[in-house]
Amino acid sequence: MTRVRFAPSPTGYLHVGGVRTALFNWYYSKKNNGKFILRIEDTDIERSKKEYEDIILNDFKWCGIDYDEGPDKGGEYGPYRQSERFDIYKKYINKLIDEKKAYYAIYSKEDNTQIIKKSYEYPKEYYNKGYSITVNFKVEKNKKIIFDDLIKGKMIFDSNTYNDFVIFRSNGVPMYNFTVVVDDYLMNITHIFRGEDHLSNTPKQIMLYEALNFEKPKFAHIPLIIGEDKSPLSKRHGGTSVAYFKEEGYLPSALINYLAVLGWSTEEQVFDFKDKIDEFDITKVSNKAVVFDYKKLMWINSEHLRNKPLDEIFTHYMNWCSINNIKINASDNYIKEVIDISRQKVSTLKQLHEFSKNFYDEEFNYEEKYLKYTKKDWFKLLISEAIKKLESSEYDIEKIENTMQSLADLKITGKKNTYQSVRGALLGALVTPGLYESIVVLGKRRVIKRLKKILENV
Repeated sequence: MTRVRFAPSPTGYLHVGGVRTALFNWYYSKKNNGKFILRIEDTDIERSKKEYEDIILNDFKWCGIDYDEGPDKGGEYGPYRQSERFDIYKKYINKLIDEKKAYYAIYSKEDNTQIIKKSYEYPKEYYNKGYSITVNFKVEKNKKIIFDDLIKGKMIFDSNTYNDFVIFRSNGVPMYNFTVVVDDYLMNITHIFRGEDHLSNTPKQIMLYEALNFEKPKFAHIPLIIGEDKSPLSKRHGGTSVAYFKEEGYLPSALINYLAVLGWSTEEQVFDFKDKIDEFDITKVSNKAVVFDYKKLMWINSEHLRNKPLDEIFTHYMNWCSINNIKINASDNYIKEVIDISRQKVSTLKQLHEFSKNFYDEEFNYEEKYLKYTKKDWFKLLISEAIKKLESSEYDIEKIENTMQSLADLKITGKKNTYQSVRGALLGALVTPGLYESIVVLGKRRVIKRLKKILENV
């Protein structure tokens, strides 16, 4: 069975580059009726934090990328945290030492880079006397390390370019290149798709696979996501974490949609990422780095915001409000109506809130641009007539359109002034959802109350 994995380190927030790697693994597992495993690589004891692990797991749920096995789901190949697998690693460390493929290295007290002794027996005489003692893997010289990368093609490395390397630290914590080989083998991982920043690790890992007589998986190294300056995407380019895009009001479906088209060619640009499983082909992923285009992401997000079912957008909006500690005192139906008439003119949930918040708050401030209208000599008469007409009108789009046209027909001022004066009185701004729709959604009680309020304050 095809088994792939994504193995983040809980030393920070989940990066969008990592999510794209996870997505390609997910696609491959689904297409091949396999399993997708989430493993937490927390051997960096000082930097790894449970709070980051929780954030990573929650971000996966938010993204909608489900995994079959993981630290919170379990599975027959667990534990799924490396910090809980140290006894397993010790067994294979000892195996390598016993077979003289690794050795204990004792370092000088004065220079912890200088090895003063190598031993296949544990050097008890140096223990607890201030010496650093590691286990180092012995690199076999004059050997070609060859593997077929599913994206990059045939890769050839020379073992003579590698020195013996540490696989077990002096503090008793195993090194990444060793743990990942043991974990991937014992978890029956068949394919490893990861960022090309790991390409330099692959020859070392292949040496370990062969030294341990493990069957090697197939590899694919995915080119990195970069910024406009061609350097790896980082905070200097803008937000890079799932947490950032979540807080900014992007939809998970849009973010994953965008990551899916980054470096992978598909005819459509806007889609539900779960509809593309059968089309995915890891060999068709570009071998070139791809620039993260924030404008294109926002465009894709705006398309999802406009076209997803209203109930789905409502759920995401309320979750976004919760994340940002925003409370809305209104019924669900009213909020949905506001969202429906507002989402055509915004690109994110954050913009949606800023654009529509005056629907919920009776104490909103009026824009300076609008207040200029209130100083016109015709303003009070216009609003007084608007109150009369809107008090007697029925509240559907056609009736409201006729009512507003009849107000303009009074020619108290021009039609534009008429509509903008009413618009600003109702919502405090000159750019709002459609005026007729806004009036219908606000309803008669709010409309009349707000018109009378502006009349009392000018």
